[in-house]
Amino acid sequence: MFNLIHHIAIIGSDYKKSKHFYVDLLGFNVIRENYRRERDDYKIDLACGEQEIELFIIKNAPARVNYPEALGLRHLAFKVDNVEEVVKELNARGIATEPVRIDDYTGKKTTFFQDPDGLPLEIHE
Repeated sequence: MFNLIHHIAIIGSDYKKSKHFYVDLLGFNVIRENYRRERDDYKIDLACGEQEIELFIIKNAPARVNYPEALGLRHLAFKVDNVEEVVKELNARGIATEPVRIDDYTGKKTTFFQDPDGLPLEIHE
């Protein structure tokens, strides 16, 4: 019934910080960007392989309840070829990462980092 994930929506609070993080630091390409006057927010669609990330910039959005165990989406995980290489690149761009560890179930390397609003993001081989 479902083929693949069409898009994932992320809410950020600061236009410059969020766009810089996802576009300049993580390297996602902007597909389209719209300011929604009626809501006084931005919606930036980003390319992530065949999927899209909808990055909403909403002033005064409520903070996450806790990290990361709130109900709902726990974190977003990106598949990468080599976790250690990506960690080096993220660190070189000023993005702190947790120590690399082995996933107990897949036996693959994985680690986490955060976006400017504290959303947990994972990279996984």
